[in-house]
Amino acid sequence: MDFKTLITTPNDLATQRGDALVVVLPVDKSQWRLPKALADVVQDAVKHGDLELKAGKTLYLHRPAGMTAPRVVASVAANGEPKAFRAAVVAALGPLKGTGVKQLVVAWAGQDEPGAAQAEALVAAAADAVYVYRHTKPSAPAAWNLAGVQLACGKAAAAEVRTGLARGQAIAEGVLLARECANRPGNHCTPSYLAEQARELASTYGLQVSVLGQKEVEKLGMGSFLAVARGSHEPLKFIVLRYDGAAKKDAPIVLVGKGITFDTGGISIKPAAEMDEMKFDMGGAASVLGTFRAVAELKPKINLVGLIPACENMPGGSAIKPGDVVTSLSGQTIEILNTDAEGRLILCDALTYAERFKPAAVVDIATLTGACVVALGHHHSGLFSPSDELAQQLLEASRTALDPAWRLPLDDEYDEGLKTNFADMANVGGRPGGAITAARFLRKFTGNFTWAHLDIAGTAWKSGAAKGATGRPVPLLTHFVLARAPG
Repeated sequence: MDFKTLITTPNDLATQRGDALVVVLPVDKSQWRLPKALADVVQDAVKHGDLELKAGKTLYLHRPAGMTAPRVVASVAANGEPKAFRAAVVAALGPLKGTGVKQLVVAWAGQDEPGAAQAEALVAAAADAVYVYRHTKPSAPAAWNLAGVQLACGKAAAAEVRTGLARGQAIAEGVLLARECANRPGNHCTPSYLAEQARELASTYGLQVSVLGQKEVEKLGMGSFLAVARGSHEPLKFIVLRYDGAAKKDAPIVLVGKGITFDTGGISIKPAAEMDEMKFDMGGAASVLGTFRAVAELKPKINLVGLIPACENMPGGSAIKPGDVVTSLSGQTIEILNTDAEGRLILCDALTYAERFKPAAVVDIATLTGACVVALGHHHSGLFSPSDELAQQLLEASRTALDPAWRLPLDDEYDEGLKTNFADMANVGGRPGGAITAARFLRKFTGNFTWAHLDIAGTAWKSGAAKGATGRPVPLLTHFVLARAPG
């Protein structure tokens, strides 16, 4: 899909020749800037109750008099903010799906001009509207062939809009990669498949990549990661990606993504209902790959490292058992009370490995706990960090990216639940505060660098009729990395 600016005036929208025109209207009609032919029709629709001036409401017009575009959709936005603008565009695209629209013009009808944030929001809305998963479903309906989208603006706003469109396209490609990886079933998206995706990224964008196998991981002493992988016939992979956009002396940002390509729960096996959704348990790994795709396209002056411990969690004769004690790469021992709390077991060794890069900051991303879903639902990702500064940077990135996160506590008192008589720590505490005790477990492996944890169990995928990966938090992570880059 090609995204461009369209330098024009509100009156000239009447003569635009795209297959469709979407006009986003502010709720306050005194703020409207519309060509007279369209203003008359829309105001008449409001007067007769065919269009309610309420966010999310739309009016579809087919070949309206005085307009060159054969299809016009008026969509009401709560205001001109990026979140409201995106919601209005999403609503407007609904009536156009299944039509012959290939070239689309979008315009904001308020008094101010759209900016970079609105442009980025438009790209996100359009990219999501045309996405169809087809890798294992060739009978899926054809994707909407929306070839081009133009955002109307004045000459003074064109440069800023172009910047937003370019950034939005890069992030959209990263989200697409993350969704495509996560949507693939576990017999397709294996640890080896994730390694292949990392190698393809490296080859395409000139990144550095190394993939460690069983012998290398054993030599390193990643006993916790190895323990999780023991029950599976699929070989584990430890993937290291590097983007070098700054001087070698500049400390990198390190992103660590949980890569459990299928999670049965192991010996502590999960209930059968909805276990198929555990193919999404590599959403953290997918988001790291997607972020690298976006960053490599945008080329910020920063160094970035991605670490992905990837394996399956399966029951079997050699699988870890409740009560087993393993030794992590850090030398700390862990009593495994529940084999379904495996994500933290592979992440802890990856976090210890991150020390060798002398990082400026480390962020791990994981579909870690059902407790986080109970706490926050499916809108906010859970954010944990002992660093107020890093937490604030991530929260700001989440707001800018329209990819919301919410900070949860990380008090020392929650460590009580991880005490055991048989190791330095247990891998689970009790049910209360489960997302927090999981984060406290990871905290024990991050004492030598600034660290944050994103629990995306409620945001990495959707269930029900819309079941599928979301690609989150690629937008949040990309904005975080861009904001850390100088200039």
